[in-house]
Amino acid sequence: MNQTAKSGNSTPTLAVFTKNRSNPAYAAARLGADRVVARMGARTVHYVPVQPDHIGEQQALVGQAIAARPDACLFVAVDAEAMIPSVKKFNAAGIPVFSFINRLQGGEWVSFAGADDRALAVRIANVLFAHLKGKGRVLVLAGTHGSISGRDRLTGFAEAFAAAPDITRVRDVPGEFLQDAARREMTHFLASGTAFDAVLAANDAMALGVIDAMSDAKMPLCPVVGVNAVPTAIAAIKAGTLLATASFDAMKMACLAAEAAVRHLRGEQVPREIMLPVEIVDRANCAAWAKPFEQRDLPVWDAIVGAR
Repeated sequence: MNQTAKSGNSTPTLAVFTKNRSNPAYAAARLGADRVVARMGARTVHYVPVQPDHIGEQQALVGQAIAARPDACLFVAVDAEAMIPSVKKFNAAGIPVFSFINRLQGGEWVSFAGADDRALAVRIANVLFAHLKGKGRVLVLAGTHGSISGRDRLTGFAEAFAAAPDITRVRDVPGEFLQDAARREMTHFLASGTAFDAVLAANDAMALGVIDAMSDAKMPLCPVVGVNAVPTAIAAIKAGTLLATASFDAMKMACLAAEAAVRHLRGEQVPREIMLPVEIVDRANCAAWAKPFEQRDLPVWDAIVGAR
């Protein structure tokens, strides 16, 4: 299988696949990829389902991308299992694949850029449990079915609950990783009258949807935490409505995957795995994240990957 750039192409093209245009983390990822490849003399073409996280649309977009013959592909699957045949189509076409944010579960890829979802879920859950002084009733907002991040974050939450015997897991509410969906589902949950003391959300968009729903219901806000450290979540931390978030930096992951792809196309060796450290963001340190994605610093390859 050909794993190098097409000869004579002075401007490599990267096909970038993300799940939707609703989650700000994916907007950040697209922006990060654009910024890096522009700096490196390449270009991106984005493939995003119109209907969020739609398997059939992403499968069709894969066919469109292969027909356009990009030099490489950056890929986040809308469903870990359903998209394996599509990854294999890129493989069969000789187009090198770079996995980012959610590790691909099948097919072949050159490099993966991401973070440890289980570990960051344990960390942010422990922040919430410590705030509750180890005792209370916690509601969980869960992500999209079929998402590797969603699965691994729930695994981390379960690990944290198991280590905290006086913390009760009230219920898991589906939020689809989207603010509007979480707001809708949380509104339904609030109508049930079930008591809870805090909310553990698997991403920031859902955490903000919870805050919206409680505000709509004119209820006092309880402690809420999320994952991603997107600008809207940082603003909520500064405002005191969100307790904390874990930095799952989709922009940096896309930047590193894009740089790995361009370096690979130039014939350089790139690592099989690039993992970002777990960082907790709260009011004490949120100033470092209080910038729009357009103004955030790009990751420095050597500082993260090191000399190889």
